[in-house]
Amino acid sequence: MKERINLSKSDPKAYQAMLGLEKYLAESGLDKHLYELIKTRASQMNGCAFCINMHVRDAMKLGETAQRLFLLDAWRETDLYTQKERAVLALTESMTTLTVDHVPDEIYEEAARNLTEKELAAVIMAIITINSWNRLAITTRKPLD
Repeated sequence: MKERINLSKSDPKAYQAMLGLEKYLAESGLDKHLYELIKTRASQMNGCAFCINMHVRDAMKLGETAQRLFLLDAWRETDLYTQKERAVLALTESMTTLTVDHVPDEIYEEAARNLTEKELAAVIMAIITINSWNRLAITTRKPLD
């Protein structure tokens, strides 16, 4: 596929705004492994090849196992993920598919039980950010690196 527009060149201020979210997340204290799981799972759900490719590689650089990455889209069917990761993955899926169930109380409350308030804020922002990146990459047909 041919890239439609390169937003970082066409409108650097818009692109910088997105990078501002990444800066916040880098400084938030959110566990990098958990952030890569969030980014990879949302990207799988959104069908964003560019982001899946990037975040699987990034997760592996952090020491994430191939098995956990291969099974991420079936995380409910395995015991490979911690309770905290499971709560975050459920919230990621629910926030990514807002039109399906509008983030049910039980999903939100499970995440809140497994995260500090600061972690929960960062996780919510991480999910919002990767969904925005997915939409940007898919719409512009960002080519794989």
